[in-house]
Amino acid sequence: MKNKSAQSQSVLGELSPSKAVVKLAIPATLALLAKAVYNLVDTAYIGMLHSDIALTAVGVTVPLLLIMVSIENIFAAGAAVLAGRQLGANEKEGASRTVTTIIGISVIIGAVLCVGGILFIEPLMKAFGASEASLPLAKDYAFWMFVAALANLPAQSMNCAARAESSVKISSIAVITGALLNVILDPIFMFDWGLNMGVEGASLATTVSQFVTFFIMTWFYASGRSIIKIKKQSFRPSWDLIKTVAVIGIPTAVIQICLSVAASLTNIAAAGLPQSDEIIAAYGVVQRLILIGCYVVMGFMQGYQPVASFAFGAKNEERFHQSVRFALKGALLLTLIVELVYILLSTPLISLFNQNPVIIDYGKWLLISQVALYPAFGLCYMMTITYQTIGESRYGLFLSFIRQGLFYIPFILTLPRFLGINGIYFSQPAADLLTILVCVCSIKSMKRIASENMAKNEKGGVAL
Repeated sequence: MKNKSAQSQSVLGELSPSKAVVKLAIPATLALLAKAVYNLVDTAYIGMLHSDIALTAVGVTVPLLLIMVSIENIFAAGAAVLAGRQLGANEKEGASRTVTTIIGISVIIGAVLCVGGILFIEPLMKAFGASEASLPLAKDYAFWMFVAALANLPAQSMNCAARAESSVKISSIAVITGALLNVILDPIFMFDWGLNMGVEGASLATTVSQFVTFFIMTWFYASGRSIIKIKKQSFRPSWDLIKTVAVIGIPTAVIQICLSVAASLTNIAAAGLPQSDEIIAAYGVVQRLILIGCYVVMGFMQGYQPVASFAFGAKNEERFHQSVRFALKGALLLTLIVELVYILLSTPLISLFNQNPVIIDYGKWLLISQVALYPAFGLCYMMTITYQTIGESRYGLFLSFIRQGLFYIPFILTLPRFLGINGIYFSQPAADLLTILVCVCSIKSMKRIASENMAKNEKGGVAL
């Protein structure tokens, strides 16, 4: 175990920041892309059912999926940042206590989401834009999503803990294994030569796969192979610790919540337009494609975050700022690549999931509009993570809210009323332009605050 600890120290504290970020980011990105496969494979197979209503029903669940991801991230992301700081300050016991407590909380929250979601499944689906035609299928798909929360939340907490100690290989193996299993199980559960469960079968296959991911991560920590230890006594809730982790993690969660609200409001705006079912179906496909772009950026940030947290905890100012500069450049480059690929391949990408020419046309322009100024997402996400890392979550909270909250919501509520479908197309680029302006103006102050906080905490450890 000493060798494992020394390896982690070498990656996080000794390897050059750019190399450390890349080393951690590659497996993290692959794991997240594998996670995106869950949704894309479901959507692709559902497209084979040749039912626009089925695709619409799955599109309705996208905001719900984003909300559940955001709840996961409140504690998982917060625990990763705090545990990373603690490891940087050589407080391994503190890191173990942090992670164990958050895993326990994740189990409880997962159970609450599962039971509550199933009990209120119909009003939830209607609230997210389900029509009478799509409601039954939306309920079938959402049911197993709620069951999956029992595994998803604790698995995400364990994944983030593994990231904090640079054990990204096991996290990648767990998620990729689950994704491959989903590819195999989807047709078996969905089509008439198998269980013939249709849309519900796609969701069930995903749920089974996610439980497998959970069991792999549980085995890793139960086997004693990790640096961070899961200790029974730490399952007792420490409200100060939970509060600290929640404050750190809320900005990341707010990004996901705002994405969910934005997706829901877009569905609602589309519901009042001609061919609303086709627009919602197209938007559901687009959102799942956009998740791939998001995961590319998030995977890179999952490589950046432990390096920055470790440097901040170790009070290594030069190394911290080197990692910030590299992350900033990387986020902009990756989002530009995603933007270019999606714009050039918009039509064939939408065509992979549906052959209806109306849906393809709507999907093409929706996809282009979503990524027209996509660097706004990368810049905003990177700065949110950085503010979390340096203990200034209030600034991170503000940045996490502005893109899809402060800016997008007013546009999507007003523009479609006057411009129809063009109002939906214009809403995201307008919000992204304003986001870029705010973020660019905040970069210098972010770096200054980081230096001040490291100097302020020079004599102390990692405070809760």
